[in-house]
Amino acid sequence: MFSSKKTDPFFAELLKIAENVNEAAHYAEEFKIVSVADIKEFSIKLKNYETEGDKLVHGLITMLNKSFMTPIERDDILEMALKMDDVIDGIEHFSSKLEMYSLAEIDDSMREFMGYIVKSTDEIVKAVKLLATKKLQSMFEHAVLIKDYERQCDEILRSSMKQLFIREKDPIRIIQFKDIYEELEDIANYCQDVASTIESIIMRNA
Repeated sequence: MFSSKKTDPFFAELLKIAENVNEAAHYAEEFKIVSVADIKEFSIKLKNYETEGDKLVHGLITMLNKSFMTPIERDDILEMALKMDDVIDGIEHFSSKLEMYSLAEIDDSMREFMGYIVKSTDEIVKAVKLLATKKLQSMFEHAVLIKDYERQCDEILRSSMKQLFIREKDPIRIIQFKDIYEELEDIANYCQDVASTIESIIMRNA
């Protein structure tokens, strides 16, 4: 099923998608928002990453439509691409909500969420690199780590919601922060979906 000569072009494209997601996540974590003016720059940059992700996925779909043979099931390739695209879409939605609310307060809970999301996208890149080198069984440990990070985000969501209702009296701010926390948890869930897809690929091809 696999050629040992060089990286299959489909795996190379999946890696480009994964690296774009990873770069966007690192940017989101590292960018320092100190004022409302910073949010616009932040949102524009992440929109650019999201747009690039859409182009990469579209290119991969075009390749799939033109190719008779694929290294693994074409549905697996497509699902992997789309699940990774969900992650970058979620990160872009997070930035757009900050802009919509003019919310420049990045609190500890948001930083914790983003830390685990970055770790998850690091693991996604590692797993896709292993896929490209046909080391399927080695991908499993990265899927396990991603799912563990998602569980950590579940805990952050519960604790952050509890603290939000304790400390905050303004109902508008409660709505805003609650929405942001839930968006970040959604991104962690999207990463978990990628991990589940990785596990499916392993089971069907190892």
